Amino acid sequence: MKVLTIAAAILALMAMPAYAQMGGGRRHSGDENKKAEPVKKVDEKAYKAALERIPEPKEKYDPWGVTKSAEPGKKPKTP
Repeated sequence: MKVLTIAAAILALMAMPAYAQMGGGRRHSGDENKKAEPVKKVDEKAYKAALERIPEPKEKYDPWGVTKSAEPGKKPKTP
């Protein structure tokens, strides 16, 4: 009987996270529509001015540069 009680408690604890993800059994009745915040409009001039302030890079960025060898013609020596 004790083993059955412990097994039931373990199953109940395992089911709690799934129950919480489903909303905990509570349903919302239109609260989302009432409390929606107004969306801010982006000022187009400010956006373009911010893009122009970003400096141009002197060299082209190579994300795979660290994986490539400096001289592609040379093969690494094998021991």
